This record gives sequence, C-alpha cells and structure tokens, in this order.
Amino acid sequence: MKRLLTALVGVPLVLAAIFALPPTGFLLVCLFCYGAASLEYVSISRAWAPSAPLWVVPLLAAGLGSYLSLAEPAQAVTALRLLALLMVLSIGMGILLLLSRTPVAEFPGALGAVCFGIPYFALATGGTCQLQRQDPWLVFLLLAIVWLGDTAAYYVGKRWGRRLLAPVVSPKKTWEGALASLLTGVVAAGVWGWFRLHRVDLPLIFIAAATSVGAQLGDLVESLLKRSAGVKDSGTLLPGHGGFLDRSDALLFGAPILWLGIALAGTRLVVP
Repeated sequence: MKRLLTALVGVPLVLAAIFALPPTGFLLVCLFCYGAASLEYVSISRAWAPSAPLWVVPLLAAGLGSYLSLAEPAQAVTALRLLALLMVLSIGMGILLLLSRTPVAEFPGALGAVCFGIPYFALATGGTCQLQRQDPWLVFLLLAIVWLGDTAAYYVGKRWGRRLLAPVVSPKKTWEGALASLLTGVVAAGVWGWFRLHRVDLPLIFIAAATSVGAQLGDLVESLLKRSAGVKDSGTLLPGHGGFLDRSDALLFGAPILWLGIALAGTRLVVP
C-alpha cells in the first residue's frame, strides 16, 4: 500500500516537473533527486572507505551534471569535454585522495567509489535535463521504458520466471522478466514514435532496446553495491520504494544511453 501511495503522489509531481518547468527549474528538480541518491551512494560507500573524502561525489557530480545540462547539445558530448572528465577522474581524484591522507587500506575502494560515483550521477543529471530541454516527451519516453519495463519484469518474472538472471546479486530477477522488460521498452518506443513522430521509427526502437538493457544493468549494479555494503535499501525517504537511489538506479544508466542515442540519431527524432 505504501508503494502505491508513493507512486500516486510522486508520478503526477514528476510529470508536472517534466512538462511545466523551464530547463533551469527542471535542472533543480534533477539536482535534488539525483543529489539525494548520490548522498545515499556515499553512505553505502562508507562501508569500504570510511575515512575517504567521499563528499566530492555529490559535489562534483552536481557541478558536472549542471554543466552538461546547460551546455548546448552539440557541445555537451564533444571529445574535449569527455577527455577533461577522464583527466579529472583519473589524475584529480588520485591527487585529492593522496592529499586527504586516505588510509592505504581504503585507497582502492575510495578511488573506485569516487571515480565511478561522479560520472554515475553527473551523466544521469545531464542526460535527463538535455532530453527535457530538447523535448519533454523524451523524458516521458525514458520513464515509460524504465518504469513500465520494471513493472513488466516484476509481474512476468513472478508468474513465469524460471531462469535466474543474477542469483548472487538479485535472486528474484529472471531472464523471463528481463525479456519482458526489454519488449515493453520496445513497444513503448513504438507507441511513442507513432503518436509523437507519426511513424514507428526503427532507430528509435534500437535506442529504446539499448536503454532498456542499460536500465536493467543499472538496477543490478545498484543491487551489487548494496550487497557489498550489507544493506537492503539505500534509504527510507520513499515509503515502499526505499531511497532515492533505489528508485533512480535504472535511470542512472538509462538516461545517458537514451540521450546519447537521440544525439547520434540527430534531427530525425526531433518534432518540428
């Protein structure tokens, strides 16, 4: 019941943010949601790096995510910016952990937590906001692929699931559920294209399939993070859903993939 009530309240608020807010306002909403998720990520990461300055993850992720969100779409994916990001992560974070006197035993875990965590949230923030900036209906498509796919995976897996997908990481997920999620995402993209573009667009179908696979992998990665830290839920702020990280784990992988796919597809998926 708590899960249903949270959805009944949350879904209208999310849709209102997508379609009613300007890009800057929507960015603030994304910074709040993904920022809350990043704080939960830091809390989990303390299990293997308790003394490291993991506060840089939400801080730099918010900064880089904002930069990606407000940059012109063509500029946001240039090789120079990606190279700069890699330099910050590899050189800058290594120096930061060195200067912060992170204990030697914690250094590998801290470096992994920081270098994974910053793009983990920054790319999701930038991707979600760029999609809304280009066309709010693209964010609607993202949520349809992820949320409807998750629902399909749950019910199909519960009813017909036999083959476990990743028993060590998530013992209830099945290959049958994963296939149902993939097909649901493809159908959602087909329906979206028919009503929004007045055609079933084949490249969009492939982009949706990649987004669905990425979203499911994002769910499993977050489950692996929680299991490695020995926690069941990332938080308790969303009754029936756990924390913000639990609710956005699939979006953290799905949003950048859909954004990249739309960028590569070019103007063919833009409504004039």
